[in-house]
Amino acid sequence: MSENLTGRNVSMDDLLGPLRRVFPARVSGQALATLALAVGFSLVVPGFFSLGSMRSMMFQLPQLGLLALAMAIPMMSGGLNLAIIAIANACGLAIVTVLAHLPLAGHGAGYVTLCILLALMTGMVLGTALGGLTGWLIVRTRVHPILVTLGVMSIVEGTSIWLTRGEVISGLPSLYGQIGNASLLQIPLAFLIFLVVAVVMHVVLQHTAFGISIRMIGSNALATRYSAVNVDWVTIRIYALSGFLCFCAACLMLARYNSASAAYAKSYLLVTVLAAVLGGVDPNGGFGRVTGLVLAMVMLQLIATGFNLLGFSDYLTLAIWGLVLIGVACAQALLKKRR
Repeated sequence: MSENLTGRNVSMDDLLGPLRRVFPARVSGQALATLALAVGFSLVVPGFFSLGSMRSMMFQLPQLGLLALAMAIPMMSGGLNLAIIAIANACGLAIVTVLAHLPLAGHGAGYVTLCILLALMTGMVLGTALGGLTGWLIVRTRVHPILVTLGVMSIVEGTSIWLTRGEVISGLPSLYGQIGNASLLQIPLAFLIFLVVAVVMHVVLQHTAFGISIRMIGSNALATRYSAVNVDWVTIRIYALSGFLCFCAACLMLARYNSASAAYAKSYLLVTVLAAVLGGVDPNGGFGRVTGLVLAMVMLQLIATGFNLLGFSDYLTLAIWGLVLIGVACAQALLKKRR
């Protein structure tokens, strides 16, 4: 990896240390860690690699993976988006509300499909607009993204709770659930959607001027501005893209829960940051790849599934994830200091 102003970025390859001398250099640290977790849990947990367990993991991973992408892209630019869960829930509530006010009973599949597309369009516009507005506030106020996104999170979440009175909103047509929970060759459609979005984001970040500008801003925003890059406009687009990814996550959450609420997925915020850091995204900005993030998501899903099969509490798993985040951050800091 390249150098930035704070020193060389420390990746999972560095943390794994001596193992890198055993395996070929083209095998990444995330891949080695994922393989070690898979082998370890398969030895400890009977039936860990059963078809049911694999399908369960593929159903659970996509929505969290999309939210992790929504968090990682602003982090690559040196920012952060604490409002991703609130925006995703707001998109879900907007979709359900539109569908609830459309006459669906007694109509054919074609009409219902058009209504679903209209509702999805509403959610997409809302998510992208909220993300773009967040970026605009960051650009105009010059306030740190943590404070701006925290404020946006409070506004969006508070408004959603006020409008719904904190209740769960249901009433999705059965066709939506059938599409969302469908499978192709035993692979959940939601997982395939996540892979498609991840591939598109990889191409955008690695092979477009916009993607290169994101990491340039994270490395040195001032130098990027002097390189004739419109930093303000790129920042707005970064958060708009983050909002769009929140909408994508909301679509999968609706299919999974068959309802929407302002309180869904609150515990995912920590996990998205953890996935980004484990995936090689530098918290200071400038570095990060979608491939590393996807492998990190697989690692976390393996841990969650393994602990669940071992009978661990979900709260204990969340606490362990917090310890992992602190441990990785401390290890990266120590390795940077030694260099």
